[in-house]
Amino acid sequence: MKNEGRLVLGSVIVSTFFIGFGGGVIFPILPNLGAVLGISPFLVGLILSANRFSRLFANAPAGSLVDRFGTRKPFVIGMFIQGISTFGYVIAMLAPLPEVWFMAARLLWGVGSALVFATAYTIADDISDGSSRGSNMGLIRGGVLFGFPTGVVLGGLVSELAGNVVAFAVATVFAFLASAIAYQTVPETHIEGGVNQSVKPWDINTSLPAVTVGLVNFAVLFVYIGALFATLVLFLDRNQLSVFGFDAQGSSGLFMGLTVVAAGLSMYLGGYVSDRTQSRVPILLLFLGVTSIGFLLLALADSVVTLAIACVCIGLGQGGTSGPLMALLGDLVVDGEMGRAVGTNNVFGDIGGGFGPVVTLPIVETVGFWPVYFCCAAMPLIAAVILLGGVRRETGHFLPSVGS
Repeated sequence: MKNEGRLVLGSVIVSTFFIGFGGGVIFPILPNLGAVLGISPFLVGLILSANRFSRLFANAPAGSLVDRFGTRKPFVIGMFIQGISTFGYVIAMLAPLPEVWFMAARLLWGVGSALVFATAYTIADDISDGSSRGSNMGLIRGGVLFGFPTGVVLGGLVSELAGNVVAFAVATVFAFLASAIAYQTVPETHIEGGVNQSVKPWDINTSLPAVTVGLVNFAVLFVYIGALFATLVLFLDRNQLSVFGFDAQGSSGLFMGLTVVAAGLSMYLGGYVSDRTQSRVPILLLFLGVTSIGFLLLALADSVVTLAIACVCIGLGQGGTSGPLMALLGDLVVDGEMGRAVGTNNVFGDIGGGFGPVVTLPIVETVGFWPVYFCCAAMPLIAAVILLGGVRRETGHFLPSVGS
């Protein structure tokens, strides 16, 4: 990759990292504000989830806009939308009807993040070739991933030291800083010579590669966010497991952080290995297997050590699939359709992550944890079969090389 491509990639990573603060900063603050602001716990939950559901509906149109107008405009506009929505938190703290402002800000955040996600991966694909696409996708995913937990930490620390309004204001500053960086440094990478009039905003990529990759993404995010993140605090409480004297809530945060660190380490590694071996499928199968092993260990976990090993495996598996999976999508999809393909993939991912808790929490209460975790161990294996079938049908090979 040329130096110009590295600068563009670095700008996108920095921008998505800083903008991610706004997504996470609200989580340690809003639940504690519920009683103070007169917001019911149910409404707090709706506010926290609102961005994911608005993004679910915005993902596919966002991908179409990228293929029609290019990457620069949607990326910058999406960043500024997220900056404005972060400022909405500050208004919510000072204005009447705070729940309305918080809800509007979260819904707007989802629309902005749909534009940013669709463009970030498309930019990485545009500036990559077969020898660098996996590594670049892993780096982009890392920037998107780590911004959120950093925002969670930032929100908790700053709100404790200086108050909630200051915490939201700091996140707003970082969001607009990220928007300014994007405006100044990210060029157009996707279309040349103006608007691609052949792409309509309602066009959706339903090709076999997009659906295959999307189904794998659905399975991974369903078990990771929809099952592990949604049930871990309950699992710790039920089994009376804790670390460093924290209760179930504090301990679950540490174990979740462990999965994020493991995912961060494996994101770039998975993409890098797929670039060096010139084949995406073997490393994807490996990390899907690691995810499955993690949930088997989780189902059998009876100590802090076994639980930690399970969380590391799940984190490694989730992160390790990210780079190669998006790189595989870029390998198989025509350049002019990558925006819509990313949008389709994001729809599947948001369905998995958004509706996972709705499915897993009631079942856990009815049948217990280990049956749910055993089923979660099976899902990555089913995803592996879907992956092999889709790739075989598209390319004629189960393990195609990048060049083919």
